[in-house]
Amino acid sequence: MTKLETIQSSIVELTPAEIARLRDWLDELDANRFDERLERDAANPESPLSRMAAEALSNLRTGKSENL
Repeated sequence: MTKLETIQSSIVELTPAEIARLRDWLDELDANRFDERLERDAANPESPLSRMAAEALSNLRTGKSENL
């Protein structure tokens, strides 16, 4: 049995309250990992996020942006 299959079989045995707690924990884990990935991308000048931000700032400075 794989690790995932073991976890899945354990989850099936949880009470509804335990499943709710697990769901909250997974949501928090996912959000934290997203934040960490975003921070890494923001710190890397070669990342797509940094390139888009640089382009947006350039457009703002040169008047190529529009107000929403």
